[in-house]
Amino acid sequence: MQSKVLDVPLSTFNVTRWREGAIQSAQDCLAEETPVALIYNGVSHAVMLATAQDLEDFALGFSLSEGIVQSASELYGIEVQVQDNGIELHCEIASERFMQLKERRRTLAGKTGCGLCGAENLAQAMRYPASLNTQRRFNATAIVTGLQAIQAQQKLQQQTGATHASAYVQADGKLSLVREDVGRHNALDKLVGALAKQQFDRTGFIITTSRASFEMVQKTASAGVSMLVAVSAPTGLAVRVAEQCGLTLVGFARESRYVVYSHADNIMNE
Repeated sequence: MQSKVLDVPLSTFNVTRWREGAIQSAQDCLAEETPVALIYNGVSHAVMLATAQDLEDFALGFSLSEGIVQSASELYGIEVQVQDNGIELHCEIASERFMQLKERRRTLAGKTGCGLCGAENLAQAMRYPASLNTQRRFNATAIVTGLQAIQAQQKLQQQTGATHASAYVQADGKLSLVREDVGRHNALDKLVGALAKQQFDRTGFIITTSRASFEMVQKTASAGVSMLVAVSAPTGLAVRVAEQCGLTLVGFARESRYVVYSHADNIMNE
């Protein structure tokens, strides 16, 4: 792999296309997935396969949604370094948070018998989100409006057909932010980071073009956003956690229909 492809979101390839019995040469745009290492105060923490754009948003959003920092102010700086075999995100965080991160890593490394990544129980391994402070209500038309708007903003998806998107939609249905990535979790982390950097209020909701798994619910609730709309199905655990923490969870969302799985009374059909 040439290093020049590591910091670009897509590449062009020569392909052979078969269509209705005819073969022709063509060019095709493909999304790039790049190893991205998250390094905190000089110590490597995780390596993700991600799309090489909005990486500072990704670093901040990942740090917040994974509980590494509690606020954007605790992430002092991010340096993006392109290496021959991937990208490194060097994050400088508050000393207290770094000590907590090291203790978490020490605990995980020291226990290997339970089968849950070193955690002693499910709650410790999965970090259930705290209950949302407020129960917000949303107009049903805002969901439809947001779903209509997100498609036009998925630039990488239009070019490659291989990326997910997460979007922040205001309460009136106006789309404010979109982030894309080959990974649905990464796209949501990028959005969470962008929201934190721009200090958006939390009166709107999030749309994801993927299914709604536990992690997607956890990241949304941890960001203080009280509704997640997914174009595909939720998991059973995601629904139970959404019900418990006060998050309104919508699945199978299309422009003309959707299914509400938790806190349906928070959606007004007016």
